[in-house]
Amino acid sequence: MAERQGLPALHITLAIAIMAVWGSNFTVIKLGLAHLPPLTFALLRFVFVAFPLIFFLPRPKVSWGNLAAYGLLIGAGQFGLLFTAMRADITPGIASLILQMQVFFTIGLSMWLTAERLAKAQVIALLLASTGLAIILAHTDGSATLLGLGLCITAAFSWGCGNIVARNAVRADPALNMLAYVVWAAIFAAPPLLVFALVLEGPQAMLSGIAAADAATWGAVAWQSVGNTMFGYAAWGWLLGKHPAAQVAPMALMVPVFGLATSALALGEPVQGWKIAAFALVMSGLALGMLFPLIRQRFAR
Repeated sequence: MAERQGLPALHITLAIAIMAVWGSNFTVIKLGLAHLPPLTFALLRFVFVAFPLIFFLPRPKVSWGNLAAYGLLIGAGQFGLLFTAMRADITPGIASLILQMQVFFTIGLSMWLTAERLAKAQVIALLLASTGLAIILAHTDGSATLLGLGLCITAAFSWGCGNIVARNAVRADPALNMLAYVVWAAIFAAPPLLVFALVLEGPQAMLSGIAAADAATWGAVAWQSVGNTMFGYAAWGWLLGKHPAAQVAPMALMVPVFGLATSALALGEPVQGWKIAAFALVMSGLALGMLFPLIRQRFAR
């Protein structure tokens, strides 16, 4: 069998652009939270993801239950928790790193569903990432609180669950339009976010935040809806449709690199030695966890 060709230069450039958008998104979230309460911000994100595109994109050929599960997990779960954590309990750079723990949750959930056992390399990967998390937890300079870490790890778990739901959708419809899938799932993300915002933030805080929002805040909302979701997910889905996932998925390791760099440059987030050490450990664990199946597959040939 001939070896698969790597990604063309133009496709690599597109993948890097997606990672830059997703990584810088954490800084954009922080800017939006200057005026908007977190759950209100998340609500606006998914409202503008769904409308008006839902009137132009046909509903994907997957069950309503699948769409609802994805919308709840990604909307109320991943982004509701992430935005709440980033209000005051974790910096954008650290949040971009912790959220990539979804790689372990996705792998773990997949193995649990298939009854596959952890390999030694995957145990080492978990230990590396856990050591990095312990270093972050041991430092109390305001980069992350225990609450912030807990919310971000739970958000990563919700993202991992959402990945499994999306994978089942793709298996049900291999020609699935990922942009249409994200848009239609957003109608299930908005209602719970609205309820949570009304109960936890209150109508007055929601209206006051929207009234106080300036051009930068609305730009952050647009970046969330158009750049991060519509461009990011559509282009990522297109790349996954053109190339084997094994060639595309490891590119996601660049998200924390862009996340930390953007936060340091735009917000002045300090990059101390301990943060670099924690970053290296978590990234090493993520890389090993993500690349191990590829290495095992290559040597099994």
